[in-house]
This record gives sequence, C-alpha cells and structure tokens, in this order.
Amino acid sequence: MAATARPRAITVPDVRVRKPSQRNTDDPLVALTAYDFTIARLLDRAGVDILLVGDSLGMVVQGESTTLPVTLEQMIYHTRCVARAVERALVVADMPFLSYQPSLERAIDSAGRLLKEGGAAAVKLEGGAAVADTIHRLVQLDIPVMAHVGMTPQSIHRMGGFKIQGKAQRQGALVCAGSREQIIDDALAVEAAGAFSVVLEGVPPELAAEITMKLSIPTIGIAAGSVCDGEILVSYDLLGLTHDRCPPFVQPYAQLGESVIQVAERFGQDVRARASNRFNKTA
Repeated sequence: MAATARPRAITVPDVRVRKPSQRNTDDPLVALTAYDFTIARLLDRAGVDILLVGDSLGMVVQGESTTLPVTLEQMIYHTRCVARAVERALVVADMPFLSYQPSLERAIDSAGRLLKEGGAAAVKLEGGAAVADTIHRLVQLDIPVMAHVGMTPQSIHRMGGFKIQGKAQRQGALVCAGSREQIIDDALAVEAAGAFSVVLEGVPPELAAEITMKLSIPTIGIAAGSVCDGEILVSYDLLGLTHDRCPPFVQPYAQLGESVIQVAERFGQDVRARASNRFNKTA
C-alpha cells in the first residue's frame, strides 16, 4: 500500500499573499486556537490554515479570569505540544504579558525561545504603534510577527474589561486610545513595521472593513464581523466546551461539553453497576 502523502505545510509567505486583491480570488484564512497535541492534530486534519497557541489558555485551560497570569514558560510548553501534532497548519504562538513590553532585548529573547524551543513558525503580540519598533526588530531578525490591534486582552485594565473598541471619535487634535482613528493608525503602523498579518479583535464591522481595505497584509477578525481576510475563534468556544464562559459573540458549532458530561455519566453508571465487560475487553 502506498504511503499517504504528507500535506504541504502552510508558510508565512503563503499567509501574507492570502489577500483577495493579490490573488484575484476570495480565499479567506481559517484560524483557530490550539493548546495541546490531541486537539491540534484534529484541527490540522480538518484543514485549518493557522493554529494559534493563544495566551487565552490562561482562561480556557487554566481557569483564570484574564490572560495576564500566563507565563512564557507555559507558552513554550503548550506551543511545543501543538507543534508536534501539526503537518499542515502554520503554528503561531502568542507572546504573553510582559514577555516583550519591557525591552527589545526581552522581546527578542522571548520570541526566539517560542520558535527555538516551542517550535512555532511565528509569534503574535498585542499592540499597535507602541510596539511597532519591536515588530520591526523581530522581523529584521527573521522572526515573523502576526500583529493584534483593537480589543487587546492584555490591556483589559486600561479598557475596563473586554469591550468593543473603535467607537470613540477623535477629540479635537487628540487621538484617543481605543478610538477609531487610533486603531486605524495602529493597523497601519504594524503593517509598516513588517507584520505579515494582523488580528482585528472587538471592533465594529465597518471599521474592520475600512482597515481591511487600507492594508496590503491579511486581516484576521474576531468579534469584528465577517469582512476581514480571515476569521479566528477560540477552539473551545467553537466546540461548545466553555459553557457559561463562552463570549456572547460566539455561536458554537457543537455542544461537546454536554457530550463529555453524558459520556462520563454513562461511564460512571457502568462502573457502579460493575459492568466489567464494558472496559475489560480481551484481544
């Protein structure tokens, strides 16, 4: 029997050109989060283009209320688990809070470890113009960067919670943080710095559409309507595993959480009934 051909791996340049204006075709990017080998392998087999090892693991895996407690060591560990499973998808690793903000040296070391020890092909960091120099330096060192603007979870305290950004307007000559103008400026800044794509999170669809038209790199939306060059969701939300912690903008495609409960209940019933034939099969 002939061996099954290994699927062609998606690369950073492949993602960069997934812009309808560059390909004359509409081929949106499909992205999901992954945190472990088993789920990553299934999502990769499903043909997902990008697997993001998100610092959202702090909330959906660790049970924290924000992403802030996640450490670089934890991100390296989970990235390594995902990278082992993947044959096709591009593996991108989030840079956690304070792994890049303090200095360029810290950012270079953190990003380098995510590639070298974690096996990621690229990193993602939050922020716009304020981190443009960091993005530029990482790209100079051949560390591909996916940017992230709009509602940035690591800025939850400044934003006062997980709130839609881009509704506020310019106040005179002042460009306010979280305003429409600031998010546009941020998106343009990360593109100029060399990011190969940008996540637009928690912005009005009309703003996401405007930014998508302005940029030559792909935009990947989450809670930004359906106008971006791709979409990303937290896989646990998509699968219906997060129950009452699922964001209101997500419509789960399944309710696997309920299935897990039902299967565990059935197993418990068999154990209590000493139905040993159920789990003591012989060859």
